Amino acid sequence: MVKVGVVGYGVIGQRLADGVALQGDMELVGVADVSPTLSVRALKEKGMPYSLYNAVPENQKHFDDLSIPVSGTLEDLIKECDIMLDATSAGVGANNKKLYEKYGKKAVFQGGEQNSIADVFFHGYANYEQGVGKQFLKLTSCNTTGLIRAVDCLDRAIGVDKIAITIIRRVADPGDYHRGLTNALQIDKAPSHQAVDLMTIMPHIDATGILVHTPVTHGHIITIVAKTKKKIDKKAAIGMFNEHPRIRMGKLDDGFLGNASLFRYARDLGNPRGDMYEIAIWEDSIVNSGDDIMFAVNIPQEAVVIPETMDAIRASMEMQTVKLEALSLTNDYLGIGKWK
Repeated sequence: MVKVGVVGYGVIGQRLADGVALQGDMELVGVADVSPTLSVRALKEKGMPYSLYNAVPENQKHFDDLSIPVSGTLEDLIKECDIMLDATSAGVGANNKKLYEKYGKKAVFQGGEQNSIADVFFHGYANYEQGVGKQFLKLTSCNTTGLIRAVDCLDRAIGVDKIAITIIRRVADPGDYHRGLTNALQIDKAPSHQAVDLMTIMPHIDATGILVHTPVTHGHIITIVAKTKKKIDKKAAIGMFNEHPRIRMGKLDDGFLGNASLFRYARDLGNPRGDMYEIAIWEDSIVNSGDDIMFAVNIPQEAVVIPETMDAIRASMEMQTVKLEALSLTNDYLGIGKWK
């Protein structure tokens, strides 16, 4: 059993902890945070299913005042683990890395950190082998994770030369107030970092893209125009996407009208927090444009990176050196694709 710790028990950290707890060949030692956030208070109210560690000893009184049990410090957690999942705010991971190096531990960082923090910029499907045995891996962002899943699916089947994307990006996560109340669309400079990140991991593909911030909180939508090495029609594309365990297909006529429909469906399935690990592609959006193929993808931003993070643990710890064996185990433990 590989012993895993999570530091940063927020939007992603909670889901990472749950993901590790579901893996039959991993042990979640505990989670660490800096203060009694709402997520930590909820952890207590649920009966402390995970051991909690205090990342800032000076804040111990805040935990004590609320009678929240603390099992030790962040350094105590690190010493007990084989690998750490760092889900802290952007920039904090760089400081934490010094502790991981001090104790000779491995770590996986989330997409908010700089690429230079890690030995490999990692995606389970696109470059699993490059991460095997490496001490530090960094995951792609939520949008890039889903984008690469879809593009890699086509690339492995027929080859992809070039893509152009438009990202319709949610402005904040549910419950976030730091962006304020908005009633506007905001465009970023092109190319979007997601297109650049894809080229870093898949350098044989030319990519560019535009990102538009929108005043919603549940999910992103990415439109993709792909120039493939071999022309395919809609039927062939649907067949390829249907074979991918981490891609869910949807139809407008079935009621999947947009991101909110998928979020509601995840809740109706009983998924914790309304999460969905799979990206969704609308069959109705798949269309040929000349020799290119175009389609739209829904990105469930809060949960989409969890499977690839489990893949990263498997690669870094050399639990499996063969990609498909590792990804299959991750999928099985998370229940991905069981509905297909």
